[in-house]
Amino acid sequence: MNSNLIQKYNIPGPRYTSYPTVPFWDESGIDINVWKESTLRAFQESNDTEGISLYIHLPFCESLCTFCACHKRITKQHSVEEPYIDTVLKEWHLYCDLFDARPKIKEIHLGGGTPTFFSVENLEKLIHGIFKKADRLPDFELSYEGHPNNTTEKQLQALYNLGSLRNSFGVQDYDPKVQIAIHRIQSFEQVKKVTELSRKIGYTSISHDLIFGLPFQTEATIRDTIKKTIALKPDRIAYYSYAHVPWIKGVGQRGFNDNDLPKDNEKRHLYELGKQLFFDNGYVEIGMDHFALPTDSLYKSMKNGKLHRNFMGYSSGKTKLMIGLGMSSISDSWYGFAQNEKRVETYQERVNNGEIPIFRGHSLTNTDLVIRKHILDLMCNLETTWNDKLPIKTREQIIYRLQEMVDDDLLELFDNKIVVKEKGRMFVRNICMAFDLKLLDKKPETRIFSMTI
Repeated sequence: MNSNLIQKYNIPGPRYTSYPTVPFWDESGIDINVWKESTLRAFQESNDTEGISLYIHLPFCESLCTFCACHKRITKQHSVEEPYIDTVLKEWHLYCDLFDARPKIKEIHLGGGTPTFFSVENLEKLIHGIFKKADRLPDFELSYEGHPNNTTEKQLQALYNLGSLRNSFGVQDYDPKVQIAIHRIQSFEQVKKVTELSRKIGYTSISHDLIFGLPFQTEATIRDTIKKTIALKPDRIAYYSYAHVPWIKGVGQRGFNDNDLPKDNEKRHLYELGKQLFFDNGYVEIGMDHFALPTDSLYKSMKNGKLHRNFMGYSSGKTKLMIGLGMSSISDSWYGFAQNEKRVETYQERVNNGEIPIFRGHSLTNTDLVIRKHILDLMCNLETTWNDKLPIKTREQIIYRLQEMVDDDLLELFDNKIVVKEKGRMFVRNICMAFDLKLLDKKPETRIFSMTI
C-alpha cells in the first residue's frame, strides 16, 4: 500500500451501483407515464430473450444494527407480515397490467431489512403469488439475505423448494466488542449451523457478508473473523467498506464515537490483510469488494465478461429490466430509474389506491447512457472502451481528469480504451468519478457520500 496515495484519494465518493447516482437524479423526478413507457420498452426488448429481474424489499427487522444504512422498520410485531406481502403482490399486479405479454422471470432477490423475519407461509405466499402472473426461465434463480440468528431450517428448506440455490448471511464481524458496538450479536456457532444446514439441503452458492472499518476492529480481530469465515468456506465473500454516513441515517449510526473507527491507512490495511487471507485460501477478487471460489457463478461470469453491477451490488448476470417491489425499492429499466415511497404506510396507501408508488426517479439522457456504460465496465471489468457517442470535448475533459491517476500509475490510457492497473483497483471509485458528469457539474457543498477508501 502507498500511504500517500491513500491519503490523496480517500475522499467522499459514490459506490456506483447506478449512474447517475441517486443524489443527482433530476430534481423534477420522473413522470409516471414516462416511467411506464420506459418500463414497457425495456420489457418488450428483453422479456423474450433474457427475461426480467425482481428485487423485493422486505423491510422489517426485530432489532437495529447501528452499521446499517438500509431503509428498514424495527418491530417485533409479526402481524405486519401478511398486509405487507398483500401490498407487494398488488404492486406486482399493477406492473403485470402494464405489460403486453406474460413476464418471464430470470431472477428474484429478497432483500431487507430481514427477509427471514417473515414466516415460511408468507414467503411461500409471496413467491407463489408472483408466479400466478409470470413464468420462470430455465435458469431462474431465487436468492435472499438471511439473518443467522433467525433463519430456521424450515425457512431454508421452504426457500430451496421455491427455487433458491443461493443465499447470503450477514456476519459482519465475530469480535464481541465490535458486535456490541454495532448491535449485531451472533455467534460463530449459529453462523456455522445455518451454513451447514444450507449445504445439507442443497444450496450451491452460500455467501457471507463481512465489513471492514467497523468500530474497534484491529488486525487481530479481523484475522480471527476471517479465520472463522474461511473455516466455513462460503462460496462467496462480500468484504464491504463500512460506510459511515450518520448525517443521512441519524442515530442509527451514532452508537459509537468517530474516534472508535479505524482511519485511512489503518482501515485500508484491514482490507489488504483480508484480501491476502482470501487469496491464500483459494478465493479470487471480483470487482472491488467481492471474492469468490473459482467454482462459483460470480467468478465464472467475471471470466466470461458477464459480471454486472446494480443496486444489489455485483451479480452474475443482468436483465435490462429490474423491477423493485416494496417500500423504498428502486427499479431500473436501463433507460430510467424509479424509487418507491420510503415509508411503509405511504407505500401501502398508494398501492392500495391503485398507484405504482414511485416518489422520485430519473430518465436517462443519451449522454447518461454512455457514461453509465463506461462506469459499469470499469466497476465490473476494470477497463472500458471508447466509442464515438461522447462529444470529443467531453472525452478530452475526462482524459484530462484521469491524467493525474495515469501519473500515479493507477491506470493506462490507450487510443481506444482505459485499463485499470492492479495497483489502481482500490481507487476504482475515484477513477469512475472522472467520468461522473453530474458530480462534476453540481459539486455538492456538503458531504453526501462515504469515503472511497
